[in-house]
Amino acid sequence: MNPPSRILPIIVFSQFCCTSLWFAGNAVMPDLLIDFNLAPTALGSLTSAVQFGFIIGTLVFAVLSIADRFSPSKVFFFCAIIGAVFNLGAVWDQNTLYSLISFRFATGFFLAGIYPVGMKIASDYYEKGLGKSLGFLVGALVLGTAFPHLLKQFTQNIDWQMVIYITSSLAGLGGILLLLLVPDGPFLKRSQKPDLSAFFQVFKKKEFRASAFGYFGHMWELYAFWAFVPVILIVYQELHTITEFNIPLLSFIIIGIGSLSCIAGGYISEKFGAKKTAGTFLLLSGLCCLISPLIIFYAPSEIFIFFLIFWGLMVIADSPLFSTLVATHAPPETKGTALTIVNSIGFAITIVSIQLLNILRLEINPAFLYIILAIGPVLGLLGLFSGKKSDLKLN
Repeated sequence: MNPPSRILPIIVFSQFCCTSLWFAGNAVMPDLLIDFNLAPTALGSLTSAVQFGFIIGTLVFAVLSIADRFSPSKVFFFCAIIGAVFNLGAVWDQNTLYSLISFRFATGFFLAGIYPVGMKIASDYYEKGLGKSLGFLVGALVLGTAFPHLLKQFTQNIDWQMVIYITSSLAGLGGILLLLLVPDGPFLKRSQKPDLSAFFQVFKKKEFRASAFGYFGHMWELYAFWAFVPVILIVYQELHTITEFNIPLLSFIIIGIGSLSCIAGGYISEKFGAKKTAGTFLLLSGLCCLISPLIIFYAPSEIFIFFLIFWGLMVIADSPLFSTLVATHAPPETKGTALTIVNSIGFAITIVSIQLLNILRLEINPAFLYIILAIGPVLGLLGLFSGKKSDLKLN
């Protein structure tokens, strides 16, 4: 029996609305630096605060098995509302770096009840076609992440606080829609009590472990690339002084276009298998890391932008496929916990890569920064193909 046709569009739209909280701070970062007299390195600190909050949130959710013990739709709703409130903290005119970090941390904490829980809700409705469903869902995450940059583009003549107000309002709307229109799915299997051993038990299965390690390599690259898209555009602009970019609009395009590759990847995986398709995308994004200095130094602006758009397509396309592999190989009664655990570790890795780039940008020529991101795809590919050679085709 197929779920009602409204289910996936509502989950996708709600995910888009709520994940716009993620990079709301990054989109208005130049204004935050000026208004609150922050150092340029605040970019890394505020981005990492969201990631760190998400990590702690996912750890708490995983240890307490929140997504497996309670209604996922209600968990999503409450986290969306609370996350929206903390996002509004950025507009407080008495903010310091520490208060902003606190607000961004809290926002990240409650995103732990949105992104992985949204995937859990989708998996409770779609046992078949999960790869395609998660492709749409992660595509919504990508658009939600990129959306504040677009908002910034269209509100350049309006106070930056408007970006924060709009993203918080969207998150509230997404939470309400999901609560009202998406009840618990037919394949939901409840866990009756916290299972503290689940954190370790899920990794005993070889196929699950291989999928998770591939995802971890992907995460080393992904959020560092997204966070530094405006930086890489500025670096190119400074090296080629005749070029002047519309950085908010280009940042939205480069990040947001990945939503298309997420959806396309779900369909491609039906023919070639989730594992091979994810591995191909991971290889291509790793190659982008390695050749990035040549493009930054020598490519004309049109080729440079085309390269970044291609990178934006490849860097995220494997994400829903890794989540599909993880969800498929996890025990049904701890699926939500397994997804949350893998998200938690993956986002912990993003803090390391973001902060490493943040430090090294002051020590080396910024054009060479992105070679370091290739470490993730290399290790991810080794981890992904350490499991059984048989591939998984998901229809």
